[in-house]
Amino acid sequence: MRRLQVLLLATVITTLISADILAAKPSFTKIVPPGFQRGQEIEVTLLGDRLQDAQEILFFEPGVSTKSIAAEDNKKVKVTLNVAADCRLGQHAMRLRTATGLSDVVLFYVGALPEIEEKEPNSDFKEPQPVEMGTTVNGIIQNEDVDYFVIEAKKGQRITAELTGLRLGLTFFDPYVAILNEQRFELAKSDDEPLLFQDCLCSLLAPEDGKYIVQVRESSYGGNGNCAYRLSVGSFPRPKGIYPTGGKPGEEIEVTWLGDPSGTQTAKVRLPEKEGEFLYYAEDQYGIAPSPNRLFVSSLPGVVEKEPNNDRKEATPMQGPGVASGVIEEKGDFDHFAFPAKKGQEFDVRVYARKDLRSYLDPVVDVYQQSNGKRLGGNDDTGGNIDSYVRVKAEEDTDLVVRVRDHLGSGSPLNIYRVEVTQRTPALTIEIPEVERYKARTMSVPQDNYMAVLLTARRENFRGELKFDFNDLPEGVEVITFPMDESATKLPVLLRAKPDAKPNGKLVDVVAKPTNEEIKVEGRVDQRTMLVRGQNNRDIWGHNTDRMSVAVVEKVPYKLEIVQPKVPVVRDGSMKLKVKATRAEGFEDEIRLRLLDDPAGIGASRSIKIEKGKTEAEIPVTANGGAAIGVHKICVLGTSGLLEVSSPFADLEVADRVVDFAFNQAACEQGQETQIVVGMSAKREFPGEATVELLGLPAGVTAEPVKVNKDAEKAVFNVKVGKETKDGKHKSLVARITVIENEEPIIQTNGNIELRVDKPLPPKVATAKPKDDAKKAEAPKPKPKPERPLSRLEQLRLAKEMGE
Repeated sequence: MRRLQVLLLATVITTLISADILAAKPSFTKIVPPGFQRGQEIEVTLLGDRLQDAQEILFFEPGVSTKSIAAEDNKKVKVTLNVAADCRLGQHAMRLRTATGLSDVVLFYVGALPEIEEKEPNSDFKEPQPVEMGTTVNGIIQNEDVDYFVIEAKKGQRITAELTGLRLGLTFFDPYVAILNEQRFELAKSDDEPLLFQDCLCSLLAPEDGKYIVQVRESSYGGNGNCAYRLSVGSFPRPKGIYPTGGKPGEEIEVTWLGDPSGTQTAKVRLPEKEGEFLYYAEDQYGIAPSPNRLFVSSLPGVVEKEPNNDRKEATPMQGPGVASGVIEEKGDFDHFAFPAKKGQEFDVRVYARKDLRSYLDPVVDVYQQSNGKRLGGNDDTGGNIDSYVRVKAEEDTDLVVRVRDHLGSGSPLNIYRVEVTQRTPALTIEIPEVERYKARTMSVPQDNYMAVLLTARRENFRGELKFDFNDLPEGVEVITFPMDESATKLPVLLRAKPDAKPNGKLVDVVAKPTNEEIKVEGRVDQRTMLVRGQNNRDIWGHNTDRMSVAVVEKVPYKLEIVQPKVPVVRDGSMKLKVKATRAEGFEDEIRLRLLDDPAGIGASRSIKIEKGKTEAEIPVTANGGAAIGVHKICVLGTSGLLEVSSPFADLEVADRVVDFAFNQAACEQGQETQIVVGMSAKREFPGEATVELLGLPAGVTAEPVKVNKDAEKAVFNVKVGKETKDGKHKSLVARITVIENEEPIIQTNGNIELRVDKPLPPKVATAKPKDDAKKAEAPKPKPKPERPLSRLEQLRLAKEMGE
């Protein structure tokens, strides 16, 4: 009876552990609806898998908060949100935190207009769904689906239909929007609008009082359940471009709206105090645009182009460093800007247009010396970016002239651009490499356990050691790390959750600075989440954040530990890194192992696992001839099902070789013996004797290991070649030396040994003796054998001399 109780208890424990594994790392894929009006309390549904232990939503920006959250089952969570009246319009992002993990990023949108749902059937032009002007419709385009909506407008009234589809980040959705009259004539249409990336925008003035039909479909009549959209229809302003392109921090500037059907308008804009990109939402008495135009905030002195500047000699003056705004308005237009430079000065010249301003322009930049017209450099596209960048160096004291043109020579009032001229200044960016391909890394730290992350630093125009600060960590989490060496680009970081830490999550601000305080630069995280990928996995749409997502999650049923090696791994050497697992009672699953990161020149197997029910495994580690000498902090990540933990740090010492080997070639006939001599020059002291072996011997060839001490200059191997050994050159031979220190082996392996195996010569045919009884010449005495093995040619010569 007692045995049965024990078995039942073990079954219950195993079941509970398996349930924990299934609950780990939520898969949150969609929020329904994908957007909502600000200033409202709204109930939404989160869809995905492993959601039954949902506890919290992490928002990347203020303005939205969670009032309640309740999981209906493992695939659906009901959430009530409070959306502040002043919440920023447009795209936002969230992660879902469950008791056992953090989800991927999911996007949602906040709008200013009342919201309704699309209602089928609305696929017949004659029976469109009625929609009030000033409304946002949340809908879905299925395969071969066409949705029609009807509005009423007065003559001269602005009608704007703006659609968010691809930007929801759900799937590769290429939407199409058109505005038609009642006679089914298209008055406006849009497929890809540069301002909205691959989404759509139609805007016109109503030619007469009446009804107007808005058509929504996929551009090639495709579609599926993930082709969700938000269609905003109203009289709100919709400039496609803003000019000039920015101003100084805190400055109030006057901008001109370009591309709005109501004509050119101006507006006052108060810029923020913080430098960088500023999202500007055009607003007038008829409403506010659903999506922003982009302005730049910079303390650099700025100018606006002055025509005529089509010729280098008529260039608009600017400063360097400095910025300039312009428009390639007419076909064949060239804009020139000139700034003074001294001989030897270097400048970075960037043109912002399509990528960051969402302009219609595909820019090309060239830089010339004003004095002699010499072209110093130019660029069309750079690094996969349609915008332009070039670095130039002045060859004399003169003005440098920047020329901007369109790639195809076209012109448009929407060909807006921004030229930025800067000199080299320090810049620092921190990135979090992916562990799972196309998945942004998050940190779920189990209670009373460890998790590790690798950070990389991209330094520009400076060198030096970096220190890292981690601000706003989840309660109960501590960071274990160290400064990043000036020559390093990667930093392992260990996070530990205390045993009493409660599940909670934060977006952690990681700040890196040089330890040399004279270098004035700091870097933050720039993490990209790819949400929509195109052909060849091209990044089509995604989300960027400047913080690292970290959460404390429930305890998992195992811990890992690296058994600290007592000896180094040497260059051209190898070792086996022992890893131990401490398992909770009843947890028997296998645990896959891998190093968080391989130090420079180190290779470690990624296919090792602690077998089911076992508590140990060994990870083979090798060091190449250029491995970085020193002590490296390493840790091991373990994965079992969806449960992931890290070991604490251990030290991996990399040392120079035990010896330098010198190799010779050797030759031998089948069925014979020879010697292979391996020269040695000790590079480190070692106690007692070391063992040297020949490895990679061909089939049928044997050589016994030899013992050497630290003073040995060579290891001589007696090699026996079998009669059936394949003849020819065998180049796979290597020498391995093994030294025992602290009861552990230090192993070094090198190879460049060639053994040539020859077939025996055919037996010599006897010849008749001559009848001449003349005195025979005295036979030559055989020569003594040299100590070193003879080559095949030397063996033949010796045999001839001895009359064999």
